[in-house]
Amino acid sequence: MKKTCIQFLILLVLSYSCKTTKPITGKDHKNDVTTSTTAEIAKPVDFHDQTTWLLGYFNPDQLTHSPYSTWYLIGYDEYQINTNALNNLLDINKEEITIKVVMGIWCPDSRREVPRFMKVLNAWHYPASKVIFIGVDDAKLSPVGEYNGLNIQRVPTFIIYKNNIEAGRIIENPKASLEQDMVDILTGMNNNK
Repeated sequence: MKKTCIQFLILLVLSYSCKTTKPITGKDHKNDVTTSTTAEIAKPVDFHDQTTWLLGYFNPDQLTHSPYSTWYLIGYDEYQINTNALNNLLDINKEEITIKVVMGIWCPDSRREVPRFMKVLNAWHYPASKVIFIGVDDAKLSPVGEYNGLNIQRVPTFIIYKNNIEAGRIIENPKASLEQDMVDILTGMNNNK
């Protein structure tokens, strides 16, 4: 009987020593964290959600950070600049030129054209400090004092000034390419107002 009791106790101790200390819930909590983090990263952003909009003046560097980087960096990297138009653009003096970019984060055309435009400006070695960015809501309104005088109908609108006088605009989609339209505007070959 004593031998049976000892065997029972040993069996009891062994069965408890193999018991997990983690509660059994049907979920692996370590994987839950990984899964939810992955789900958050993979979850597409709804740019029609007002909380994603940039309104008024904003720094274009914001576009290189989440959530905007999901479209900005891809659009920038994938755009192929027309080298002939860029060479013509490089011949134009940048000193007297300023640019305003009016865009809406909610607007697919803005999300497509603005990264391309920035790639053209960088290839042209145009100083980013001379570009003014204005964000608008889906009614194309912006809390900027000068905004009403800009007469914005569609976005994006790239307004190019020469000696503080509007030389022309690229509205929504370029006619040829962003870089060619800029050359045409700055050389007076195309009045794109």
